[in-house]
Amino acid sequence: MKKFKPVKGQTDYTNIHWAPVINCVLEFKGKILIVQRNKNLNFYPSYYNGISGFLDDDKTLKDKIKNEIKEELNLKSSEIKSIELGNIFHQSAPKYNKTWIVHPVLVHIKTDKIKLDWEAQNFKWIDMNDAGKYKLLPGFGRVLKEVKKISKIERF
Repeated sequence: MKKFKPVKGQTDYTNIHWAPVINCVLEFKGKILIVQRNKNLNFYPSYYNGISGFLDDDKTLKDKIKNEIKEELNLKSSEIKSIELGNIFHQSAPKYNKTWIVHPVLVHIKTDKIKLDWEAQNFKWIDMNDAGKYKLLPGFGRVLKEVKKISKIERF
């Protein structure tokens, strides 16, 4: 597994209690994408989640979202239809001595053709209402609730 090494201008949140993150729910034709995190990750190995990442540099939120989607799924910005931000919330994680500052994001995309990077070991396109059948990252249920509030998709 790759060890995280911050680049110039990037914050390393490894040992910082409060950590801002994005959690992106990707939607394509009424289905959402959940990815199973790599079993070797430091935080929540093998849990299902959206596309997530630390807000650890000076990029805009929109650029950070596009960057994470490109890195983790090999999707270009041109394959994104829209990006919508839900209500930000705090998620306590005593096991990791963290409080995540979660930015839930709904991303409508133009394709379901993705290619996972090393951070995930599996993925599924599911109905949002079926998400509870999976071992979800703590707080991801709240992310889904927040994006459901802003979703314009009838099937949600």
